[in-house]
Amino acid sequence: MIQTVVKRDGRVAGYNEEKIKAAIRKAMLTTEMGEDEALIQRITDRIGMTGKERMTVEEIQDKVEIELMKSARKDVAKRYIAYRDQRSIARRAKTRDIFLEIIEAKNNDVTRENANMNTDSPAGMMMKFASETTKPFVDDYLLSPAVRQAVRNNYIHIHDKDYYPTKSLTCVQHPLDRILEHGFVAGHGESRPARRIETAAVIACISLETAQNEMHGGQAIPAFDFYLAPFVRRSLVEELKKIEELSGEDLSDLYDVALDDYLKKDLDGLAGRERYLQHAVNKTVDRVHQSMEAFIHNMNTIHSRGGNQVVFSSINYGTDTSAEGRCVIRELLNSTYEGVGNGATAIFPIQIWKKKRGVSYLPEDRNYDLYRFACKVTARRFFPNFLNLDATFNQDPDWRADDPKRYLHEVATMGCRTRVFENRYGERTSVGRGNLSFTTVNIVRLAIEVMGIQDKEERIARFFEKLDETLDLTALQLHERFNFQRTALAKQFPLVMSTLWNHSDSLGPDDTIESVINQGTLGIGFIGLAECLIALTGKHHGESEEAQSLGLKIVGHMRSRVNEFCEKYQHNYSVLATPAEGLSGKFTKKDRKSFGVIPGVTDKDYYTNSNHVPVYYHCSPRHKAKIEAPYHALTTGGHIFYVEIDGDATHNEQAIMQIVGMMDQYNIGYGSVNHNRNHCPRCGYENADKEARTCPKCGTAFETIQRITGYLVGTTDRWNSGKLAELHDRIVHK
Repeated sequence: MIQTVVKRDGRVAGYNEEKIKAAIRKAMLTTEMGEDEALIQRITDRIGMTGKERMTVEEIQDKVEIELMKSARKDVAKRYIAYRDQRSIARRAKTRDIFLEIIEAKNNDVTRENANMNTDSPAGMMMKFASETTKPFVDDYLLSPAVRQAVRNNYIHIHDKDYYPTKSLTCVQHPLDRILEHGFVAGHGESRPARRIETAAVIACISLETAQNEMHGGQAIPAFDFYLAPFVRRSLVEELKKIEELSGEDLSDLYDVALDDYLKKDLDGLAGRERYLQHAVNKTVDRVHQSMEAFIHNMNTIHSRGGNQVVFSSINYGTDTSAEGRCVIRELLNSTYEGVGNGATAIFPIQIWKKKRGVSYLPEDRNYDLYRFACKVTARRFFPNFLNLDATFNQDPDWRADDPKRYLHEVATMGCRTRVFENRYGERTSVGRGNLSFTTVNIVRLAIEVMGIQDKEERIARFFEKLDETLDLTALQLHERFNFQRTALAKQFPLVMSTLWNHSDSLGPDDTIESVINQGTLGIGFIGLAECLIALTGKHHGESEEAQSLGLKIVGHMRSRVNEFCEKYQHNYSVLATPAEGLSGKFTKKDRKSFGVIPGVTDKDYYTNSNHVPVYYHCSPRHKAKIEAPYHALTTGGHIFYVEIDGDATHNEQAIMQIVGMMDQYNIGYGSVNHNRNHCPRCGYENADKEARTCPKCGTAFETIQRITGYLVGTTDRWNSGKLAELHDRIVHK
């Protein structure tokens, strides 16, 4: 006898024979003979009594077909079968429509979900086909019923859900020294250890590209300057040996000569060994420059994931004070300032300057000159962003200035904002670790649902109850995904799980990755704090001290709950200020459909990025910094601070330095500066005129560089509607 029914979405419900009767009756009413209640009852009774205790909807419908075919009412059987086919087609219609839009290269929120992906290319189209068919599979077979319902009801969003079945992890900070010093084997490719700066730069590219194909997130190098510095000295020695061959002199005593810096100088007036050494330095600087130029060029042209996406890459640098490390930094900045191709701004890698007092920030610091140069480069090229190692939550007591591997104790950032540092299950470091997966909570919807409660205290109390329920479910979902990921075999990730991930060298090809992945983090994100506060108090945190106090209480509560989840599930949970490129519009559209247009809440096409002050709110950079800064200490899974400046910033490095100064003053962890930059792809002309659309020199349409979340794009053609609406609303902070 049938007791329960498994629905198509995986939910289990009690058996209800009235649904069978209604379906048969509907088919009968389309025939000439009409209804036959006695037959309906007989078929229903027979199915209910002869069926298994638990059956799927499809199995029950198959039995209905068989019973109708056995009866005298073959006409009803035909109509019932036709009705089932129509329903099946209707269920597939949405997928069909999506596929047609992909095929026709339509510009919509499905095909423009990620601005770094070209879904108009054959490989990009193929990836979107796979993505849109995989997500329903995840919903139907891999998510627990409660989680599935929360996703369907717009309470949470599971990021990279299309990669869920692959068991892949999100991202990793590459310990590049392991590869450069020992080589690596990944798939069919094999690389020997590097000897020259040119080779080291190429291997850095290969490492990032290879890992991108094994993971669903971005890739980063945590100490680019430290890793490449040894190859500057090796290249210098090569140049000295070339001179030895030509001159016949023994210059071996210069191989390890102490150098304060690698600076090109004119050889006039120099003679003997001094001339030889300076010539070798000049040649080495040229080689380093060309290597950095090639690295940047490669990161903007090589593709991953079937050829449809430039590698989403990041590099951290700024704290290597050795002459060789400074040479790498300087030539990297020089190459970035010059641009790629016809002087265009490089989109990748995302470059991140590590600011640290005593090293790379104050006028008396060894790398202060390079810091000022970095600000000049940012004023023209948007990068580097700035990571504040002096923020209280970014400091490590084990960091020592005389430690040659002090970068192991420095926070490194990747992508839009991801931060991985704290670790309950191993070394406290960013190196060789990354995020496993993350899920975002729609706190705006939770606030909308309690707006009808008149008493403010009761309204806010009910919001926190709902928040707790959703956080509990989010932590459970991430734990369930972790349990799925941990069953992957090391051989599924040839580079990541042999060389890059900490302790992965202990794994055999057929070992699961369970023993090492708990080094990573599970991120619980949030979006739309501003809209959430408007729904709860009538104002956002940028315009109201009361709202700011409540905002800090909300995110602080999330941080406390995350600490509880760490103990409960024994994972590295963290709070993430979600960047939400494609998500900001998705959440909003569904909520507007459910609740209508609510002023200040659902009246735009996007929710505000994480804890940011709304982009449309007029305020000074200092006010914005003061409001957003306290959230950085709470969101150790990742955060970012933006300032929009006006005019041509090219020669205004002081404006950038003032903003970094505010980061230092207000304990901000990570930040960057947005401004306008037009570039002519034909003649290379640039200006900052926001109204200009074409080059005044040759009439070619401008490419306008914009920051979409934490990364740059040279065109808005691939932006989704939510981010386009947000871009339109952005105002200058002054």
